[in-house]
Amino acid sequence: MSVRCLTSVARVGVVVTCVVVGLLTVVGPQTVLAIDVKLSADEAQKALEAGRVPMEKANSPEDVKKVLQLASLVTRVGADPEKDSCGASAILRTKRYRLEAFGRQEAAESKKRKMDVRMPDEFIKKVVDMPNMEIEVQLCGDDEYFAEGALIELQQGSKKIKPVDITKAERGRKNEGSGPAYRSRFTALFAYEKFDPQAASLFVVNLQDGKEARIAADFSKVK
Repeated sequence: MSVRCLTSVARVGVVVTCVVVGLLTVVGPQTVLAIDVKLSADEAQKALEAGRVPMEKANSPEDVKKVLQLASLVTRVGADPEKDSCGASAILRTKRYRLEAFGRQEAAESKKRKMDVRMPDEFIKKVVDMPNMEIEVQLCGDDEYFAEGALIELQQGSKKIKPVDITKAERGRKNEGSGPAYRSRFTALFAYEKFDPQAASLFVVNLQDGKEARIAADFSKVK
């Protein structure tokens, strides 16, 4: 017996509800260079499986934490939070990132229910057809409201690309240790049709106090 997940896709997320269906087929992770704007149904299934396999092998909370940390590291650009907790960075939530994330959720639900859980084809198609890439930006400042009103653009050579949408920045959370006192984050959407998915790029964040944060991103190294 297995479980099929019924889903609904919100502006930047997916809600999952599970019902019974099909069996698990495991395929190993695939190495792909450059952001994929167009994915075939087969490639989408492989992305789900690439996310599912490591989570199936995770047998402790520590193992699960490592799997999630590695998943974020793969599509993170800018500073590595493990080495520089206050360096500006961004996670690129590409189509493959989203599919692999739900592959991990499939594995977690499968373990919990003791039966195979799979996303429906309708959900996979919605992810494959998403017109925008979401990015989550994290940066630090000296005031808990330092990121309020932050603006961002993507620069590729002389081309400057504005986001389709941008969320309100979180109220800053206290940092541990030395450096700026607060950490905040916000998300923005960039249309795939507006940027080169293989180009070296730069995200430029402008804050209301006049400060600027720059996050270099080599899209040719992000899947």
